[in-house]
Amino acid sequence: MLNKMNNTIISAPFQFPGQKKVYHGKVRDVYTLENDILLMVASDRISAFDVVLPKGIPYKGQILNQIATKMMDATSDLVPNWLIATPDPNVAIGHACEPFKVEMVIRGYLSGHAAREYKAGKRNLCGVSMPEGMIENDKFPNPIITPATKADKGEHDEDISKEDILKKGIVSPEDYAILEDYTHKLFKRGTEIAAERGLILVDTKYEFGKTKDGKIVLIDEIHTPDSSRYFYTEGYQERQSKGETQKQLSKEFVRQWLIQNGFQGKEGQQVPQMTDEYVESVSERYIELYENITGEPFKKADVTNIVERIEKNVMRYFSNS
Repeated sequence: MLNKMNNTIISAPFQFPGQKKVYHGKVRDVYTLENDILLMVASDRISAFDVVLPKGIPYKGQILNQIATKMMDATSDLVPNWLIATPDPNVAIGHACEPFKVEMVIRGYLSGHAAREYKAGKRNLCGVSMPEGMIENDKFPNPIITPATKADKGEHDEDISKEDILKKGIVSPEDYAILEDYTHKLFKRGTEIAAERGLILVDTKYEFGKTKDGKIVLIDEIHTPDSSRYFYTEGYQERQSKGETQKQLSKEFVRQWLIQNGFQGKEGQQVPQMTDEYVESVSERYIELYENITGEPFKKADVTNIVERIEKNVMRYFSNS
């Protein structure tokens, strides 16, 4: 369905050549094709508190897809990834993989979930100890990996320690060692890229899968504002010393708007009305995120008929490959 009012793609009944099945995630639709190929359509849906909000955000799918593909290109010398081609601004095509059932969350700073746990008195997160005397948004002495189980649809991801992952046989020790190594390498490169843009990569998550021939590769998105938290470098230290809130680049502003309007995804709560003006403001904020994260001006794709555009570009790609 194309939302004609604000030219967003919410869902579309695509039927691609060699299509075997389709999985509709919160914001992406994943099509399994013949020859172990996956095609991922980044929709304009937006989710928060594990709920998909009722209106799409113009250009959001294009923004997330293009940031993720740029970041995969910028890290492919360190870590192999699933990506083969991006025939359309909203589409990525790559190798089908068996995903690992853990998300590799890595944190350089005491923020978000880690800060909430710390405030509650915990000094151990996912089996990793956190130093005493820290305040929210302080930098850790070294980045810490705090994995989460990859939840089934409708369930929440949950913290898990490396020890439990290995004990439960979720990932083999040999594979986990590779996931850890890749996670540290990606975070280091992401931190360097962010620094060039005047940003701090605060925390992020990586997902990995195994190809049919047994190779571990990076999958899904990487270093996007939906999977990562960024601070502005300028003024960071001053805000910390004054105990002020950090200026951040992530979709946290959407969560804060929902909280202010009485919604945190809990039973009985209603999603607040999203006016056209609010939707437009979120779109503008995502464009700002794109330009800050990539260091390039955002070029809006033609959204006159997104479904038709995607079909045409994908068919052209397959006929030429």
